[in-house]
Amino acid sequence: MTENRVFLQPAYILQQRDYRESSLIVEAFTQDFGRLSLLAKGVRKARSKSQGLLQPFIPLRLSYLGKAELKTLTDAELAEPFRPLTGLALYCGFYLNELIEVFLHKDDPHPELFADYCQCLADLRQGGPLEAVLRNFELNLIEKSGYGLQLAYDMQHGKPVELSKKYHLGAELSPVEAAEGIYTGKSLLAIQARNFSDPDVLAEAKALLRHVLDQLLHGKPLNSRKVLNEIIKRL
Repeated sequence: MTENRVFLQPAYILQQRDYRESSLIVEAFTQDFGRLSLLAKGVRKARSKSQGLLQPFIPLRLSYLGKAELKTLTDAELAEPFRPLTGLALYCGFYLNELIEVFLHKDDPHPELFADYCQCLADLRQGGPLEAVLRNFELNLIEKSGYGLQLAYDMQHGKPVELSKKYHLGAELSPVEAAEGIYTGKSLLAIQARNFSDPDVLAEAKALLRHVLDQLLHGKPLNSRKVLNEIIKRL
C-alpha cells in the first residue's frame, strides 16, 4: 500500500448509483478505512467483470487509489463464498446499511464495527432471531460510533437501576426513575447485558433504541426502517 493506493481491502458495498453512461459511484464500508465513496469506471459495460460484484451484502476485497474524497476503484474480487440475504433478512440488511451511512463519517476507521457488521450479516443469513440481531447491532453502532449508552445506573438519583422500578430516559439518554416510566429496570439491565431472550425485554429494547436513534439523528427519518416496518405489519 502506498500513500494513495490501497490493495485488497475487505469491504462491503452499502449502496450504488449510476454515473454517466457506463460507470457507478459506490458507497463502501471498509475494514481499515471506514466508509468511503468510489468511482467504478466502466463497470456497467457488458464485458465488465465487476458489475455483478458491486452489490450490497457481498464480501469483497477492493483495490482503489486517490487522495480526494471520491476515490477510483481499480479492482474488486470476491473475498469468500457467501449465501445471499433473502426475504425479511434482506430488508434488515438495507436497514443496517442506512444506519452505517447516516452514523459514520467518511474516512473514519471502525474495524471493530466492521467485524460486528460481518457477524450481523452472518446471523441474518443463518436465520437468527431478526429483532435480537438488529437490536444487538444498534447497540454496537451507538457504542462504537462514539455515543455512550449507559442503562444500568440512574445518575440523576445516584443509584443503580433496580429490577422492580420504572424509568424513562433523561436528556442524557440515561435512565431516570419515574413512577410513570415506560421502561422497567428488568428490561434496562437485560438490554445492557445484551440478553434478548424475554419477548417483553425485546419489545422494550425496540422502543428504547428507536428513541435513542431518533435523538442521535435529530429526527432524521430512516427510509429503510419505514419499509421494514410496513413489511413486518403484513406478515
